Amino acid sequence: MHIDSTHKKWLIASLIIFAVATAIYIPYAAASPHGPSGASALGLTFGILGFVFMVFAGLLGARKRFPVWRVGRAQTWMRGHLWLGLLALPLIFFHGGFRFGGPLTAALMILLIIVVASGLFGAVLQHYLPTVMTVEVPLETIFEQIDRVRGQMLDEADQIVGRVTALVSPLATAVPARVAIATEEVAAITEADIAPLRTFYGHQMRPFLEKPDARGHGLADPAKARAMFEGLRTLLPPEVHESLKDLDDICEEERELRRQVRLHHWLHDWLLLHIPLSLALLLLAAVHIVMALRY
Repeated sequence: MHIDSTHKKWLIASLIIFAVATAIYIPYAAASPHGPSGASALGLTFGILGFVFMVFAGLLGARKRFPVWRVGRAQTWMRGHLWLGLLALPLIFFHGGFRFGGPLTAALMILLIIVVASGLFGAVLQHYLPTVMTVEVPLETIFEQIDRVRGQMLDEADQIVGRVTALVSPLATAVPARVAIATEEVAAITEADIAPLRTFYGHQMRPFLEKPDARGHGLADPAKARAMFEGLRTLLPPEVHESLKDLDDICEEERELRRQVRLHHWLHDWLLLHIPLSLALLLLAAVHIVMALRY
């Protein structure tokens, strides 16, 4: 895994801080007759540092909301958010002597663990999913343009089926007539010839394109879709096989768009959990500080 220079600096700094804090905590805990206390000088120091790191991690949201603020590079903020946010966990544990204490403190510790875990989960997603997306979605589309692209695909599919329908000769009888297709003379196509395509498009493909959120559709599975189109190819006259291939390609594009949307949601929806819990953590930590100072 490639680690850029900014990431490496934050990693080294975090490891040094963690090592120093651990080296201080171990003899402090061993020398405390009743165990380490959050009210002791060292306990308070660990608590203050942990809270400062939590606040710094929380400030990333403000940095994103106001990108015109030129307070450091965005990449630096992101790396600091990750490593200092992670470092806050052991410091808060050192602060409390690895005890959860009363209900408020226990809730604060559990919330901190969940926030850190969700942050690590998001960091892993943001590192690996773009690579997965490049492999699984080679024709990646700008996410905001997906609905427009889908509309264009549906219009294109309608036009393809419309062109096939236009090939039906009203004069076609038991004695085949001749019609021109792309400057070539071919046997006339009857309504019965394209009936399987009409049925497939009306009952299978168009609903698949119209309702991208629907699950369990056969065309969403590449193997089932391949079998459907192979079956259609045996039922339709050779003159429309090229159009059938175009429809097959459109279905493949729709499957790629669905994969992209799914990966996009994985990449971003974890924030719906991480951000509210982070705000709740900062609020609860502030309440904890006020309560500790008062009592």
